[in-house]
Amino acid sequence: MRRQRPSVATARDAPSLEVYNIIPIHDFLTEHPSLRYPEVRAAAAALRIVGDLPKPPFADFTPRMDLMDWLGLLFGFQIDNVRNQRENLVLHLANSQMRLQPPPRHPDGLDPTVLRRFRKKLLRNYTNWCSFLGVRCHVTSPIQSRHQTNAVLNLRRELLYVALYLLIWGESANLRFMPECLCYIFHHMAMELNKVLAGEFDDMTGMPYWPSFSGDCAFLKSVVMPIYKTVKTEVESSNNGTKPHSAWRNYDDINEYFWSKRALKSLKWPLDYTSNFFDTTPKSSRVGKTGFVEQRSFWNVYRSFDRLWILLLLYLQAAIIVATSDVKFPWQDRDVEV
Repeated sequence: MRRQRPSVATARDAPSLEVYNIIPIHDFLTEHPSLRYPEVRAAAAALRIVGDLPKPPFADFTPRMDLMDWLGLLFGFQIDNVRNQRENLVLHLANSQMRLQPPPRHPDGLDPTVLRRFRKKLLRNYTNWCSFLGVRCHVTSPIQSRHQTNAVLNLRRELLYVALYLLIWGESANLRFMPECLCYIFHHMAMELNKVLAGEFDDMTGMPYWPSFSGDCAFLKSVVMPIYKTVKTEVESSNNGTKPHSAWRNYDDINEYFWSKRALKSLKWPLDYTSNFFDTTPKSSRVGKTGFVEQRSFWNVYRSFDRLWILLLLYLQAAIIVATSDVKFPWQDRDVEV
């Protein structure tokens, strides 16, 4: 009899039945070779520092859930994406701590230096994007403190930033070909994360602040699908690439839109679906190409081979000189001074 995959509720209630890709992070009591390494246990244990994080109002947050589950409920990431990126993050941190020289004094705990280096490397493109646009980076640097409580909070904040970016990347599909678009998405979601962590209140409702979208597959439906449909429509309108390059937008053209501040003003957050960014009709007021657009005609063949035409004209000039000379070859004329 074929064994069926357990449901989400059953998998959470019974850790031993939960599926995994590489390492069974959900159950440290499992006999698995990877769990013998203290670096793996340290990275997985760091994700369980939930503490006093505000609990999602419309979902059950059990004590077995970790920071990845909390982010998944906060922004509406898919359960399988949360599971995959949890293993991805644990493996990255464990491998980095294994290569740390000199080895940490407490291998059973996640070294803050390892996490900080990984965060800077992973979010380097985002920080460069903020610097290019001249906007405030929403990845706040942790305060260096020897107090144990502050150290734990700093570690948790670093983990939340890294986990948030990995969850965005894991569910972005073809949007991964537009790195500045991912920076735009992470920029606003990190801003909302900071407001939740700071315990701010919503100006409209007076209730504790909560992200602009949440629920089952909310990130996929509210962010990924609208942008993906725009890219898909543009590609389909190209007639398999036979249309002129100026008549449609490819991945680079759409990604360049996020290189300017007008994306922050026009597209806004949450995404304004009435923005001309989502217009795909060429005759409408849609966002066109932001960079150089090459206009080609039948003269392009002469322009592209201009050096060849110049060389042929020089050969023609030399041939005319030889043909009109009295001697057979110019170098046979002794009256010509060298």
